[in-house]
Amino acid sequence: MQIDVGPHTFDVLVQGDRDAPVVVLLHGFPQSAHSWRLVLPYLGDYRVVVPDQRGYSPGARPDDVEAYRIGELTGDVLGLLDALEVDRAHVVGHDWGAAVAWQVGARHPERVHTLTAVSVPHPLAFVQALRTDPEQREASLYMRTFSEPGHDQVLLADDGAAFREVFGATPAGVDVDHMLDRAREPGALAAWLGWYAAQRLADVQDTPSITVPTLHVWSDADRALRAAGAKATGDFVDAAYRFEVLPGVSHWIPEEAPDALAGLLLQHLAQDPTE
Repeated sequence: MQIDVGPHTFDVLVQGDRDAPVVVLLHGFPQSAHSWRLVLPYLGDYRVVVPDQRGYSPGARPDDVEAYRIGELTGDVLGLLDALEVDRAHVVGHDWGAAVAWQVGARHPERVHTLTAVSVPHPLAFVQALRTDPEQREASLYMRTFSEPGHDQVLLADDGAAFREVFGATPAGVDVDHMLDRAREPGALAAWLGWYAAQRLADVQDTPSITVPTLHVWSDADRALRAAGAKATGDFVDAAYRFEVLPGVSHWIPEEAPDALAGLLLQHLAQDPTE
């Protein structure tokens, strides 16, 4: 279905009983709602809302880089909840979707039952890791390159050779061809990269600690997110907190390890948010 939030129209998968608890699944880069397809079968007891986020939905693809700052992305999630008349939801995010989920949970806890962040640590834990951990600084150098104007053409050249390299040795389940086809849509990949170009330390340095039950899932074969930020994330959660490591799994957890992720997620969603 399509949902209007302000001037933008989002493509959103909504499935499940209207009266069931709501779970919002937020994808990362360079993916889409499609990246959650292997987790969805486990969530039959929930009403699941899976948007193609700003830049990924053709009707929500502004040209201005400033439109991709984290506050705008967070507002999109709140706007979708409002449009669906959902007061509170379980919010789950992977990669950039996790970055958005952290902000929703930190700044709008009244809208969140539980928070699940996959791969990406709390923003202040990540900033701390960038400042103190050489391994994380090295792993994050690509982010500067991704923010450079015209990098979309670099990634798409030679039949998307560099785009494919983003995924590394492609794990089973990761549908690179699907996303490469999507990336070739006019203006699509440039918009997705706008998330990197729009990063501002000022937008996250005052991120509050989390006050809702939180699950952080990290995988130790993640080339982009290393251990320092993952291990420090608990310092920024003032609520029930669970940290789980998936050994030998790459960054692409929802597709490479959907069974393991879904098992952890179902346990987390089932807890009483008031505890």
